[in-house]
Amino acid sequence: FIVATPIGNLQDITLRALETLKAVDLVACEDTRQTGKLLHHFQIDKPLTSLHDHNERERTPQLLHELQRGRSIALVSDGGTPLISDPGWWLVRQAIDHEIRVTWIPGAVALVGGLALSGLPTDRFVFEGFLPAKPGARRKRLETWKAEERTIVFYESPHRVLKTLREIHDVLGDIPTTCARELTKIFEELRRGTASELLAHFEHHPPRGEFILILHQ
Repeated sequence: FIVATPIGNLQDITLRALETLKAVDLVACEDTRQTGKLLHHFQIDKPLTSLHDHNERERTPQLLHELQRGRSIALVSDGGTPLISDPGWWLVRQAIDHEIRVTWIPGAVALVGGLALSGLPTDRFVFEGFLPAKPGARRKRLETWKAEERTIVFYESPHRVLKTLREIHDVLGDIPTTCARELTKIFEELRRGTASELLAHFEHHPPRGEFILILHQ
């Protein structure tokens, strides 16, 4: 079961997600401490095993063996829907290749929330995950967006937000840009404007938390 979990506010978990987490034999999660807090909050006691970017290929055969034995596994990330800029793709791919049934338990997806709140066109969009960390590769990615007519959605870490906004301005111009920060959490913030306006704001308010940037040319 690919189980979506809240991205901030724990009340956003679905009844079906809770039922699934209570019913499975094992929970595979990005961070056992983070998921442990979630399960403890809802008084769910299940064995946890880590499945993250650095051990997914190594851990997958063991989890496949458990599935082939008839055991059920819930795959979760630290928040939101697994596989969407989070671990889990390799496990799901291998499960499909071994003809093991995979089911999705719907829930929060941060990129969809950011897009819906952006005020930018939502009829056609592209999700770019995280931009490359290296400046040259990041600028090269931005260059490929010059002819993009769809709304662009991507995640960014707080320590790179200012650099990315400057590069957006330099490469794509002062285009309409929205920043969605800490969605569903206490310090949720939406900033809509242009790349230069958002840059000016965050130069005076140091970026903190999880960021979604949405652009449209």
